[in-house]
Amino acid sequence: MNVYSVLAQVSFNFQDVFRNALESIDNLGSVGAFAFIGLYIIATVAFLPGSILTLGAGVVFGVVWGSLYVFIGATLGATAAFLVGRYLARNWVASKIEGNNKFAAIDQAVGKEGLKIVLLTRLSPVFPFNLLNYAFGITKVSLKDYFIGSVGMIPGTIMYVYIGSLAGSLARIGTENQPINPTAQWAIRIIGFIATVAVTIYVTRIAKKALEQEVLSE
Repeated sequence: MNVYSVLAQVSFNFQDVFRNALESIDNLGSVGAFAFIGLYIIATVAFLPGSILTLGAGVVFGVVWGSLYVFIGATLGATAAFLVGRYLARNWVASKIEGNNKFAAIDQAVGKEGLKIVLLTRLSPVFPFNLLNYAFGITKVSLKDYFIGSVGMIPGTIMYVYIGSLAGSLARIGTENQPINPTAQWAIRIIGFIATVAVTIYVTRIAKKALEQEVLSE
């Protein structure tokens, strides 16, 4: 069994775990919101796929409150992962690239334009959410810009929670029987495509400018 098969199996198993957890949360009443946010934070930091939680929030809490709780959980979880990446992994990464002036120049440039880059990557589903949380931690993006950039998750969050709400029951979440709204799906794809193109062009431009400045200073 290869690595990808193992990861797929782990992901599938956690889908069942999360679905069961959502059923328990649904019976907790007002306390369920706090339990859900806590679970989402743990899943994000632990690098676990949160799609079932996002979709399930639509069933348990409805579109409005579900979107709010997902956004809070995802933002707090992403911030925690960012801090882990910054303070536990940054020194190790820094030691590996020590003396690489070109990387330092690019990192510095990205740090200056961090808010725009974080915002654009959050709008695009192409960039893996959990991986980005740790990756941004080892750049010079400020915590403030990183945190504010989380608003880029709002459109996708609302649409996925809405899609989940259409299922009507947790048992149908993530299955072939789950109803899909074509309009919402296309909206997610269009927004994601535009954001992907924009962030690719923007980061490339920043990197090119940083490298040119580095060459001129040598």
